Amino acid sequence: MVYILLAPGFEEAEALVPADLLRRANIETALVTITGEPVPGAHGVTVTADISLEDVDLSKADMVVLPGGGPGYKNLGADPRVERLVKEAAERELWVAAICAAPTLLGRWGLLEGKQAVCYPGMEEGLTGAQARMASGVVTDGRIITGRAAGSAFDFGLALIEALEGKGAAEQVSRGIYY
Repeated sequence: MVYILLAPGFEEAEALVPADLLRRANIETALVTITGEPVPGAHGVTVTADISLEDVDLSKADMVVLPGGGPGYKNLGADPRVERLVKEAAERELWVAAICAAPTLLGRWGLLEGKQAVCYPGMEEGLTGAQARMASGVVTDGRIITGRAAGSAFDFGLALIEALEGKGAAEQVSRGIYY
């Protein structure tokens, strides 16, 4: 199971493109609201989540994903339940993925120490403990996957599939969408 956490102001492309691609790869994926329904995106797209944060079960999880978005990542970072969940996922050696501004949360929470990572350009100092690889759209280092921005959403989603199901599955989805 992949849990994609949604907070008000999330970047729609960074949550919905990966969710769509994961589901095309037949990977069970849940959009998770941290505040209740409906969840307004940064650009006026409102989403009804599949479950609430209280229903997340890390014993069934393979990955936790944090989308960015100006107010969205700040809202994720302001919720101590999100920090606890992400840290526990990392401790369980589950995959943890974040895109755009959200990788700075991983830095703040001490999960990027000694890792290579990417984030939204201009926010590199928030990648605390990491070596920024800003020329890359997506960086995978160990069980951490980071993406640069909304323009990297397809590459990010395909990297999530590759991490969970292998390169062949990611290539099959890529071909299926003519990417």
